[in-house]
Amino acid sequence: MPVEIALYQPDIALNTGTLLRLGACLDVRVHIIHPTGFHFSRAAMKRSGLDYLEHADFEEHSSFAQFDAWRRQADRRLVLLTTRASQSAYAAQYQSLDILLLGRESAGVPDSVADTADLKVRIPMRSGLRSINVALSATLIIGEAKRQTNGFATLS
Repeated sequence: MPVEIALYQPDIALNTGTLLRLGACLDVRVHIIHPTGFHFSRAAMKRSGLDYLEHADFEEHSSFAQFDAWRRQADRRLVLLTTRASQSAYAAQYQSLDILLLGRESAGVPDSVADTADLKVRIPMRSGLRSINVALSATLIIGEAKRQTNGFATLS
């Protein structure tokens, strides 16, 4: 089972569309954890995901509690990308059953959600700068996780 991405209550439709396109291109399932900060539908996402949406593998979850119960039952490790972590995302050892959790663009994730993460990592960056766009962050770390878990082997 390959590494997957989960979006916690995403705020920005264009970022979600970009991540669905990334998932389609890299064969990564994307989990959308509701509520979203925009009207989420296939029609709305088609505008930002372009013609890649039909190739995207995504699953919607009605709440974080529902998602968390599903991932625990599936025995999936939750890796939170957060600016508040002390461990570098590039020092972490990723596993094929990992789900990379990305917080809301405007607020990240609440402490109650962060506390459920099995691993918390951050992208090293220049001091004094707040964060990288959520879609770019996911791209950096999904690439590293797929590299470590041989996740590119099935792609041409």
